[in-house]
Amino acid sequence: MRLACLAAAVALIAAGPAAAAPKTFRQLLDMPRAAPTAHIPYGSEPEQFGDLWLPEGTGKHPVVVLIHGGCWLAEYPSVELMAYMARDLQGRGYAVWNLAYRRLGEPGGGYPGTFVDVAQGLDKLRELAPAHNLDLRRVVVAGHSAGGHLTSWAAARPRLPRTSPLRVGKPLKIRGAISLAGINDLAAYRATGPDACGGPETIDRLTAGAALPDRYADTSPPALLPIRTPLAVISGALDPIVPPAFGADFAARAKAAGDRVEEITIADAGHFELIDPTSAAWPRIVAVIDRMAGK
Repeated sequence: MRLACLAAAVALIAAGPAAAAPKTFRQLLDMPRAAPTAHIPYGSEPEQFGDLWLPEGTGKHPVVVLIHGGCWLAEYPSVELMAYMARDLQGRGYAVWNLAYRRLGEPGGGYPGTFVDVAQGLDKLRELAPAHNLDLRRVVVAGHSAGGHLTSWAAARPRLPRTSPLRVGKPLKIRGAISLAGINDLAAYRATGPDACGGPETIDRLTAGAALPDRYADTSPPALLPIRTPLAVISGALDPIVPPAFGADFAARAKAAGDRVEEITIADAGHFELIDPTSAAWPRIVAVIDRMAGK
């Protein structure tokens, strides 16, 4: 049923004028993919790994952490969705850490495992930095769709309630977070979002078993405002999966809380153009990454 919902959503945008029809995720995955420099586990479970892409030169390399989307559901593709971004950014002098994590439908997926994995994957960079010449003063996290939610959440980790089992003492400091078509506000998306990710049931499954009385208190970024890390919230104007109003609303709330936020809606872009380096949207996204990384 969930796959049918996503197929219906992408068919809807593909049915528009040919010149403006956004790319589907299947078209994205039909493009040739390069191989990463290394495949490195950060835990013992099959999905607890990252693909490391290293640029030429001896460094120190600024780092972009990528967090893939796919509705937090194991039935959809994983790190391969972000491999195109990774290869492009590698060629621009970035080290790229493309994270996998446990998802709904896999043992340990959902709460707390999905969140724990993202946190552990990020903090793994401290161990990787010396051997791979990584500049941990310049770490930018960029995630797409469900991964956009996890990106904003990762930026907010220092703000997690003290009673949350997701809280750790010293989370890796990141320089900026970029949410690409991100489902940043779980409660809002559950209430009024499209059914492309399976509707309210998916949000309920993701947050099931939450340890705090309010299941959004340590899972949904609006509950953690102000995040106090520079944010960019980027949407495609033609996105039927995460319509741009969701990005604009979250950005407005973050700004009102005192956060530094850049909100961008890109005309003629859908959901997947934001992670496609061949798209017209890509130069604008690279420009944001460069600014956040201090390049």
